[in-house]
Amino acid sequence: MTEGTIWKAILYFSLPMLLSNLFQQLYNTVDSIIVGNFVGAEALAAVGSSGSIIYLITGFFIGLAAGAGVVVAQEYGAKNKEATKEAIHTSLGIGIVFGVIITAIGIISTDSILKMMGVPESVFDESSVYLKIYFTGMLSTMIYNMGASIIQATGDSKSPLYILMTASVTNIILDVVFVKYMSMGIEGAALATIISQTLSAVLAILKIRKSHDKYEFRFRNIRIHMKTLGRIFAIGLPGGIQNTAVSMSNIVVQSHINSFGAIAMAGCSAYQKIEGFAVLSTTSFSMAMATFAGQNTGAGKHDRVRKGIITGTLMSVTSMAIVSVVLYATVSELIAVFNNDSGVVYYGVRMMSFLVPGYLFVSASDAIAGSLRGMGKSVVPMAVIISCWCGLRMAWIAASTRVYHDIAAVFLGYPISWTASFIILVIYLKRTAFRKEIN
Repeated sequence: MTEGTIWKAILYFSLPMLLSNLFQQLYNTVDSIIVGNFVGAEALAAVGSSGSIIYLITGFFIGLAAGAGVVVAQEYGAKNKEATKEAIHTSLGIGIVFGVIITAIGIISTDSILKMMGVPESVFDESSVYLKIYFTGMLSTMIYNMGASIIQATGDSKSPLYILMTASVTNIILDVVFVKYMSMGIEGAALATIISQTLSAVLAILKIRKSHDKYEFRFRNIRIHMKTLGRIFAIGLPGGIQNTAVSMSNIVVQSHINSFGAIAMAGCSAYQKIEGFAVLSTTSFSMAMATFAGQNTGAGKHDRVRKGIITGTLMSVTSMAIVSVVLYATVSELIAVFNNDSGVVYYGVRMMSFLVPGYLFVSASDAIAGSLRGMGKSVVPMAVIISCWCGLRMAWIAASTRVYHDIAAVFLGYPISWTASFIILVIYLKRTAFRKEIN
């Protein structure tokens, strides 16, 4: 990432990550499709309501994993072998500790969070069962996320792709077997997911262990080095706090959606799964930009970092514009794949019509934020995104729904908050991060 044509370096690194994220997205999406078609709309609503809760519990760690990836990328870019080794073993130690903690928190807090969200009684029990089974697999999820961050930080974006391809195909097969043929319902969908997540964790560890020349990995060396831990927290903590805050905001939004009933929940859930695929390019470019900026910052190539931010942001926005056009043309048919009830399709299409205009702004915001994190400047994107995607969004929804009790008021909170974050991040870049004293 520190040599050659910038757009090629970003594109070639992001494409395998795009496919990796595609297969990652397949986990809950396949659950929703199988459950929506073979169990029903209320079961689809139950799976859908779980998404924001899962991310609330796991979002903090995902931010830390991103911070660990930046630390590994910086040391790897600086060719500091001993520091790279310490960062890798500390990162995996963090993954194990947080995996155990998140499992306990998730199982204990599930029912309380569902009640706080106002999940209807008709889907409450199924939501609870799905989440509690899902959280039993959190250790595997944490280990995989940390392992993938390590692998990607050293410039290998293909191995996580192959791992997720294997795990996702496994998940699809198990979903069909457990739900369709064994009639295990929503429990079968959750069980299929955690088995697949465990497989991905095992494969990630095997990859790191086999690449001894690059990672110097040994199980006996897994421990938390306090100095490295401090660096990981310094970079990853803002991202973790940001993810948690955004997740809490999404729970507030989901509670407003829940007030419109199970059909609205199912329709919005189906669209949110589709949206997960629509924004994959944005997520992939953001992750690629973090690694690009991290390696080049570590190598002292600050002018290349500045050029990369501009190039990567334009690439992210262009890809999102293409995806948005396709989404407009196909959304009704895509929602019907989950459940063809006319009410479900109606709510999904309506949500799309409000959110798509804001996707260009969220793609630019994510690319800039990822670059800043790679440079070690993670506090600013955290503050901007929490202020806009949480504070502004919740304030808008709270105020607008009192005046106009329509689900459209809830949907509008997304493009408004995305646009605001884009404007603020651009101003910050022009006034600070793009100065010559970037380092």
